[in-house]
Amino acid sequence: MKRQFMIKDLFVYSIIISMLVSCSATRKVPEGDALYTGAKIKLDGPDLSRKQKKNLRNEMSSLTRPVPNKKILGFRYKLFFYNIGVFKNKLGEPPVLLSDVKPEYNEKVLSSTLQNQGFFDASARGEINKKKKKASVTYTIQTGERYYINEVHFPEDSNKVLQKNIALSSEKTFLKTKEPFDLAVIKGERERIDAYLKERGFYYFNPDFLIVEADSTIGNHTVNLYLKVKNETPAAARDLYRVNDVYIFTNYRLNDTTATDSLKKRAEFYNGYYVIDRQKLYKPSLFERAMQFKSGDIYNQRDHNLTLSRLINLNLFRFVKNSFEPVRVGDTAKLNVFYYLTPSPKKSIQGEINGNTKSNNLVGSSITIGWMNRNTFRGGELLSIKGSGGFEVQYSGNFRGYNTYRAGLETGLSFPRFLIPFINLKTRGSFMPKTNMSLAYDILNKRKLYTMQSFRSEYGYVWKENIRKEHTFNPISINYVQPLQVTDLYKSSAATNPVLLKAIEKQFILGSNYTFNYNQLQGKPAMSGGFYFNGSVDLSGNIAGLLMDANVRKGNVKELFNAQYSQYAKFETDVRAYAKISSSAVWANRLIMGFGLPYGNSLSLPYVKQFFIGGTNSIRAFRSRSLGPGTYKDTVSTVFLPDQSGDIKLEANTELRAKIAGPLHGALFLDAGNIWLFNSDSSQPGGRFSKTFLKEIAVGGGAGIRLDISFLVIRLDVAIPLRKPYLPDGERWVIDKIDFSSRSWRRDNIVFNLGIGYPF
Repeated sequence: MKRQFMIKDLFVYSIIISMLVSCSATRKVPEGDALYTGAKIKLDGPDLSRKQKKNLRNEMSSLTRPVPNKKILGFRYKLFFYNIGVFKNKLGEPPVLLSDVKPEYNEKVLSSTLQNQGFFDASARGEINKKKKKASVTYTIQTGERYYINEVHFPEDSNKVLQKNIALSSEKTFLKTKEPFDLAVIKGERERIDAYLKERGFYYFNPDFLIVEADSTIGNHTVNLYLKVKNETPAAARDLYRVNDVYIFTNYRLNDTTATDSLKKRAEFYNGYYVIDRQKLYKPSLFERAMQFKSGDIYNQRDHNLTLSRLINLNLFRFVKNSFEPVRVGDTAKLNVFYYLTPSPKKSIQGEINGNTKSNNLVGSSITIGWMNRNTFRGGELLSIKGSGGFEVQYSGNFRGYNTYRAGLETGLSFPRFLIPFINLKTRGSFMPKTNMSLAYDILNKRKLYTMQSFRSEYGYVWKENIRKEHTFNPISINYVQPLQVTDLYKSSAATNPVLLKAIEKQFILGSNYTFNYNQLQGKPAMSGGFYFNGSVDLSGNIAGLLMDANVRKGNVKELFNAQYSQYAKFETDVRAYAKISSSAVWANRLIMGFGLPYGNSLSLPYVKQFFIGGTNSIRAFRSRSLGPGTYKDTVSTVFLPDQSGDIKLEANTELRAKIAGPLHGALFLDAGNIWLFNSDSSQPGGRFSKTFLKEIAVGGGAGIRLDISFLVIRLDVAIPLRKPYLPDGERWVIDKIDFSSRSWRRDNIVFNLGIGYPF
């Protein structure tokens, strides 16, 4: 009865609100005027299919001006806020009036747009429709017959280099016979030819030097197109240029008034390049690897852009600019190329402080201080040292006093090239490859529980094919984790709950890993559509396994450096798809699949390599690391935070994101997934992966708000569990048990997630 009453009330309130909104929409429209509600398009034309008419109608409608007041589901919400005076300047907008509409202007826009698309006989006529204090305009459009391309003619003078190259580009022309005449395609063709010529030495050419003449007198509603070079095209634009000399100014100041000719006298020649570096700050080989031009090469824009990108990618220079100087060497047109590099400060210090709060009442903060030394050995190397520290405390609840403290020190050395013994590997592309070396030490202290220390070291390579594709390969990856101190309290708890031993086990990982990342969203705004993929392979103990025949199942356990070394193969993929629904809404989806295969010397993945689930960026209806594996639920630990892990992971997330107003965004989401063990563990019954894994999926849903100010996103998500895998089979769906009026239900089920950035 209670729910029926609420629905009835909601229905009545909706009707009342709708009536009030409808009445207030025209309240501030001046006398004699009307609220403009938009344009209607009536389209008529021969040989137009239903789909073509629909597309044209949508396009024509989008061209009319002004645009009426924005609305959602028929509700002009911005006009509503303007009329009631609440957040008038922030959320509201004044009424768009009929007096603002100029039908004659829109008629010209519509007819000229259609003519540019091959409807040469198109016409448009607007008619105002006014009813009380609202009005719209109906535009009746007669398209006439559409003209199609019959023939395309390119320049035929093969004795001239420019015309010959234009003719050679015709194989990839955008202008196709039997396709509609379209001015936008013709403009695209001019730009295509310009890009083609820029790759073949025509440095001074531009699209405006091309003209396409259309002959529409041949009949049958067809046209012949003639692509020509304008007669007034200057001689410099007709010449093919080769690279002459390349000069690199390594310590250029933006306000430097020294003439370039004077600076050129200080240059030293190195393997085809002139380097001006009187202070000997850089090894000349650094620039040889960055340069994609060589003296005598035909100029092409791609090499020009690649060189600039590689110099910027070195992270050594604050400003990078270049210029070209035309010169004549005999009858050959050439270019002198100049690169002006303004160095960044050699040494720099950076600091970062942040705070966080979690749904389990943990409050924390951390600080990171980093020091960087650029060009350490004069070859573009970057030496970095980073120190960090942080804490998490809880002032109330079961975990009060069990504070966590972290500290770490990491040093790294990066080389802007592949360092491979006995191999000198040269690369092309916009990004310089990097060889990275790192060494790190971390210590974790959980008050009243234990203290752990870890040593990490890696040697590997990072390279990009382009801005979207990146590879990371670490042939050497070492991780050594060791407990320094374990309290009697923790030991006694582990005696009754062996799962706790995982967190303090000694681990020695000696292996390799590879990661491939493809990001179609790179450089796009948050509300864009696109695709993202991240895949990784992590192997450990392969070489050690060849040397030592370990088999933990048979009790044949092997150690290195007084620690049982790990043997496993781990695979993980993170796939994301973003579908743009409108200019202010996007549908985001993610699928994570992880699989760990322990073998030989291991029964499970080492703790630091295992999968976790739940929390702010995972299944938000369950607290971090509190879910799984499988149907297992920790009912023993009452004074320790949940820290449940697994060897296999499956997670799916879907989220509808929409802009509310200004920087304020909203979201509705649904999360599902779980983790499992590869091998059975008596301390975690129900944790092993089996063919019934789909019945063990956890599901949660909720809503969130986000403050997106471009460089920072603050997010608050509220979620509730819809399916609990640890409940008995047949009772796991808990949708029918939702009861927001119950205090105990709210305490046990509503989870708040405060985070920085989007969850995925």
